Amino acid sequence: MSSYPASVPSPSRARVLADLVPGASTATVVREVALVAGGAVLTGIAAQIAIPLPGTPVPLTLQTFAVLVVGAALGWRRGLLALALYAVVGLVGVPWFAEGKSGWAFASMGYVLGFVFAAALVGWLAERGADRRPLTTAMIMVLGSVVIYVCGVSVLMPALDVDLLTALELGVVPFLVTDAIKVVLAAGVLPLAWRLAGESDRERRSRRLRSSADEL
Repeated sequence: MSSYPASVPSPSRARVLADLVPGASTATVVREVALVAGGAVLTGIAAQIAIPLPGTPVPLTLQTFAVLVVGAALGWRRGLLALALYAVVGLVGVPWFAEGKSGWAFASMGYVLGFVFAAALVGWLAERGADRRPLTTAMIMVLGSVVIYVCGVSVLMPALDVDLLTALELGVVPFLVTDAIKVVLAAGVLPLAWRLAGESDRERRSRRLRSSADEL
């Protein structure tokens, strides 16, 4: 018999880390809303850790790391909704984009839009087990980063009236090293979380078996 209640799948049955969050079946909607809102809030907080870089309107932030981790941890549906919520709330005036920005009239808005697609892609791949090993986790993080870059540069070009090469120099090149560090960090954190969840599951099962043996 599983040591998990029916509302909490064991790590072997969970598709993403968020599936391991406890919650009674009667509170499923509340739990899902909390996960989506939590993903948006985490991204908004990470966006406030921003370092302006000389020569580019795009700041260095932790929000790209948050976006990719949120997507992997929540799955594609929750991840898409979380980052769409983050974008919409910022668009209507809440100043939680990078550097306290809100609205849509700024050059790095394309990156915000890219977050939605990147979270969905990373979440879709994570649901298929790609976030359980360091190498595949790194690969999906790179793919997510590429999506963010493509969307960001696509808006950066008309916003600044520059060509593709200049947009790449402003919106991609300055972030390659730090984004590589974020990829390495995620490749360590996510598989470790799955490993710890598995060890916790085995420990619970062991305790359950010992308890059953004592009752006999």
